[in-house]
Amino acid sequence: MRSLRRLLVETSALVVVAAPVVLAQAPAAKVQPAASLQAEVDRLAADGSARVVAWRRDFHQHPELGYQETRTAGIVAAHLRKLGIDVRTGVAKTGVVGVLRGGKPGPVVALRADMDALPVTEELDVPYASKVKAQWSGQEVGVMHACGHDAHMAMLMGAAEILAGLRDRLPGTVVFLFQPAEESLPTDDLSGAERMVREGVLDNPRPDAIFGLHTFPGPVGQIGYRAGGQMAAGNTLSITVTGKQTHGGMPWAGVDPIVVASQIVLGLQTIVSRQVDLTQAPAVISIGRISGGVRTNIIPESVLMEGTIRTFDPAMRSDILRRVRQTAEGIAQAAGATATVTITDGYPVTMNDAGLTARMAPTLERVAGRGNARVVPPVMPSEDFSYYAQKVPGLFFLLYGTPPGEDPATAPANHSPRYTVDERALPVGTRALAALAVDFLTK
Repeated sequence: MRSLRRLLVETSALVVVAAPVVLAQAPAAKVQPAASLQAEVDRLAADGSARVVAWRRDFHQHPELGYQETRTAGIVAAHLRKLGIDVRTGVAKTGVVGVLRGGKPGPVVALRADMDALPVTEELDVPYASKVKAQWSGQEVGVMHACGHDAHMAMLMGAAEILAGLRDRLPGTVVFLFQPAEESLPTDDLSGAERMVREGVLDNPRPDAIFGLHTFPGPVGQIGYRAGGQMAAGNTLSITVTGKQTHGGMPWAGVDPIVVASQIVLGLQTIVSRQVDLTQAPAVISIGRISGGVRTNIIPESVLMEGTIRTFDPAMRSDILRRVRQTAEGIAQAAGATATVTITDGYPVTMNDAGLTARMAPTLERVAGRGNARVVPPVMPSEDFSYYAQKVPGLFFLLYGTPPGEDPATAPANHSPRYTVDERALPVGTRALAALAVDFLTK
């Protein structure tokens, strides 16, 4: 495997074309301080673009699962220390927190990136593809950065480098949160964000705002955001249908839980399509796994079904959870079977503070280029950034990274073994994180 040093050398000649930058003009003799800092952010981002690409490729080649990000955290911590940033490690097991104090008094802003990879076997044909194997839920699996966290970390490292270079001119403090375990684990352990919040990363110093991003399929280098619910709340659903085992040739001698489970799957779909008002907020109920039976001619005693419920409105969420339980139990009872329903709370809705979003939207527009930052509909995946945004005003935005010529609607999505981020999006994300911090602190 190639070292990070070699990757830096190999990518030093890389030319990355970022979206056009639109800066407010001022007379040469009276340059506005904010505009001057914005220009410095752009210059420093361009200078560091090859390093960001190299970091991203190195993280991609060496992915680590949640709460196992020891190599990753070591690279991050060493980089922050080299920049003269105060560093704490071992936060929330494997997390890293950096605190950069500017040269002038002012507010506090936090920037966050997630570090963990997924139990996915990579199918990308690139020189830096992951060959890593690990244990997940009792079995050996491939490990891949199939959700863009490699890019998130590299961009925040780049933003830290930019902001450290502007330290003396910054009025305030920047907190860098490199968080473990954003992806759900096969146990009931806390997510990385929830654990970091419980361990006080938002307490001293306490941020006045927090920003984060997520790569997503879409035109490369463009940005999507919205006030209010950006990403859905998630609940994990488990239903065990118990019938009566019998011979497959004599189904009347037992109660077939496979047929009952099939009816429950169809019944659950009518909750969203026929029983709740989707004009108020979107919702999804999906069954992702059904397991039962050992032979073709044996009707089993029970069937296990597992799935997910995604919602945006708290009242609708409570109503849907009640209807899921009622539907499964009622259908099973009508067939002479029983249904045991277990619903586990997942991440809350990722809520963007309306005032903060309105205040920072011009920054996103300036970084992405006119017309390349836009208000977008909510998306149904969940994000544990929501735990930070419950405590302090937050803005979480989407950075699109589908290569030109590829349709975002059919491009491999997050969690796919072929998911990738076009590296031309990286300087946009790096500049966005740094510019959000600068503009928040200076305005």
